[in-house]
Amino acid sequence: MTLRIGAEEEFHLVDAETGRLVPRAGAVLERLGGPGYAPELQRSVVESNSGVHATLEGLLADLTASRRRLAAAASALGLTAVAAGTVPLAAPARGDVTADPRYLRMADQYRRLADEQLICSAQVHVDVPDRDTAVRAMCLVGPWLAPLLALSASSPYWLGADTGYASWRTMLWQRWPTAGPAGCHSGAASYDALLADLIRSGVISDPGMVYYDVRPSAHQRTLELRICDACPRVTTVVLVAGLFRALVHDACARLARREHPGCDGRHEWLRAAAWQAARSGLEGPLTDPVTLRPAPARTVLHTLLARLRPVLEVYGDWDAVRELLELALADGSAARRLRGVYERRGPAAAVAALAAETAAGAPTAAARPADAAAGSGAARSAPVEAAGGFGTGRAGNPLS
Repeated sequence: MTLRIGAEEEFHLVDAETGRLVPRAGAVLERLGGPGYAPELQRSVVESNSGVHATLEGLLADLTASRRRLAAAASALGLTAVAAGTVPLAAPARGDVTADPRYLRMADQYRRLADEQLICSAQVHVDVPDRDTAVRAMCLVGPWLAPLLALSASSPYWLGADTGYASWRTMLWQRWPTAGPAGCHSGAASYDALLADLIRSGVISDPGMVYYDVRPSAHQRTLELRICDACPRVTTVVLVAGLFRALVHDACARLARREHPGCDGRHEWLRAAAWQAARSGLEGPLTDPVTLRPAPARTVLHTLLARLRPVLEVYGDWDAVRELLELALADGSAARRLRGVYERRGPAAAVAALAAETAAGAPTAAARPADAAAGSGAARSAPVEAAGGFGTGRAGNPLS
């Protein structure tokens, strides 16, 4: 069973000189043309959609090329594209919503929530055999989603101020009526009945407004991860995609073997764990999904990596994912790195650093660790360096 992957990335558009958000997505999309890019609720955001890939190498190359195209189109208009949960110089305003009937209806119904939707995320899709499996797998992968949020945390600033959180985007996102943990369902029929009830209630207008941390796609046969901030480093998206695919594969295999342990209905701790990850990023404790007690982020993520090693080796992803995780833990979250630039040089410089890292694509391959050629994944991991590299990327990194 080979599960393919794809990703959606959202990007802020900012003025290249001031670092402030600008509602010019329409002009950028006109320059880009063709498929692969789309507008979002706010006119200061552009979404990119990758193709479907069997390998992390393919996903990396696709996302890197997509970012470079977007950077070129934005630059021609005096703009830069920034992949981050929030940007420091956001300023909510009425009237900056995309002129689409659905978005205009949302702006009218949700008012301040829509006005402040100046946030960007990275979403990962993974193949599933069928919708029933997707729905039942949510319960199994749910406990491990908060550590993936911690890896992606890139939004410490809001309205020019440090929020004290690594992912303030999470706090803004959780105000929507259907955001947060997905809960558990016996199958697609139960889940779809819930969606129908929510739509009939008038709280949401369509299935696309179900904003759970993980959900079955409304249009594709995939399970979709939605908890993560947009990531300045494209390799962070690839790391999250590799871990999430392994989680979904493991869940599908356990369901096929009828090893589902059943649900105890205790989902409150999932929201608490997401809050902790949003607060701490990689720099503080996370809630250990096994013990439900605080533990260093490094410990929780190493536990996750060890748990998924058999699946990662099947896909040939073990060496690449392990190296990327060690890099993430060594360098710290994008939130921590962004704070360093902001404190030294101010908000405009921080936005410029985010934009530079976003446009850089995959970092140049550095010498891999001596043991990187060993292990079952070596043969399939090697092409990653040719595609841009899973090297350390520290040299010249604007957020380091």
